[in-house]
Amino acid sequence: MVLVEPEIPQNTGNIVRTCAATGSVLHLVRPLGFEISDKHLKRAGLDYWDEVEIHYHDSFRELREKYRSHPFYFSSTKAALRYDQVRYEDGAFLVFGKETKGLPEDLLRENYEHCIRIPMINDIRSLNLSNSVAIVLYEAYRQTDFLGFRIAGELKGI
Repeated sequence: MVLVEPEIPQNTGNIVRTCAATGSVLHLVRPLGFEISDKHLKRAGLDYWDEVEIHYHDSFRELREKYRSHPFYFSSTKAALRYDQVRYEDGAFLVFGKETKGLPEDLLRENYEHCIRIPMINDIRSLNLSNSVAIVLYEAYRQTDFLGFRIAGELKGI
């Protein structure tokens, strides 16, 4: 999971919690719109911060260079391809932009064939970032049959 210049601490905290629940690695690309010690960020992530592997990068270019053999998918309301029309692979990077502007236009243009969108009605501008992350992330895991998941508290015989 990649967040490029996230701005709202509560969203990032919620995403930390989703990453903890799925065993996903989180990559945060600076600049961040908050301090990591922000109390709202910590509260939204509850006590899951220690459960998530988090990497910090000074630029998206730095991240892309480091993981160049991995597939990247870029979330945008401007994409033609729906998020469920892609075949995700284990190790894919799901990239989301800042809450107010999304991902940079040049990045989207350079990677248009790997841009995905979540369908919405009535010209709604966008969904909440943490909701969007959860939607796409769970679709990627569904496609890989929830590879690596350990089901806690599963009921038997129901």
